[in-house]
Amino acid sequence: MANVAVYNMEGKEVGTIELNDAVFGVDVNEHLVHLAVVQQLANNRQGTQKAKTRSEVSGGGRKPWRQKGTGHARQGSTRAPQWKGGGMVFAPVPRDYSFKMNRKEKRAALKSALTSKVQDANLIVVDELKFDQIKTKDFVKVMNNLKVEKGLVVLADNDQNVVLSARNVPTVDTALVNTINVYNVMKAKTVVLTKDAVAKIEEVYA
Repeated sequence: MANVAVYNMEGKEVGTIELNDAVFGVDVNEHLVHLAVVQQLANNRQGTQKAKTRSEVSGGGRKPWRQKGTGHARQGSTRAPQWKGGGMVFAPVPRDYSFKMNRKEKRAALKSALTSKVQDANLIVVDELKFDQIKTKDFVKVMNNLKVEKGLVVLADNDQNVVLSARNVPTVDTALVNTINVYNVMKAKTVVLTKDAVAKIEEVYA
C-alpha cells in the first residue's frame, strides 16, 4: 500500500495515511481512461446545432430562367447550395452524441485516474477542510498553503461553506465522492482529498 503524507490547512505535515491498493494502486488502463474522458465530453454536448438544406430554405419555387437559350448554366432553383442564400449541403441536424460505458469500465477508469495521480505525486490528503464562514480569501489561502494551482478538491460531505468559498476560484473545482469523474480528475493538475473522502472512496470503490 502507498503511504501518502497528510497535511493540515496550514500546509504542515501532520501524519501519513495508507491508501488501499484496490483503488489507488491498480494497473493504469490508459484506454479506459481515454474512453471515459471521451464519454464525459460527448455526454456534455448539447447536440442542438441545425442548418437548413435546400428543401427547408424559403423561396426558390420557380425556375430562375428557362432551360435553354440564355447562355447561362441550367438552374432549377435559386435556393440550391451554389446560390447566395441557398441551402447547405449535408446540413447538420440535432443529434445525441452520448454513449454508454459499462459500470465496471467506469470504475476501472476512475481507479486508473486516481492511481496515476498517486504515481505522479499529484495527490494531496488533508486531515480536514472546515470554514466558519463562506470566504473565498480563506479558501485561496489554504490552496496556497498546499501549493495547489490547478486542482480538484474532493469532499466526503456537501459542506456548503467549503463549496461556496471555492465557487469563485477559477482554477479549482470541488466535487463530492459520488460525483467525481475521470475527466475532472485528469483535468486537474493536483487532486486534494480529505481523509473522510479517502475513506469513503475506498469504501465505495474497493
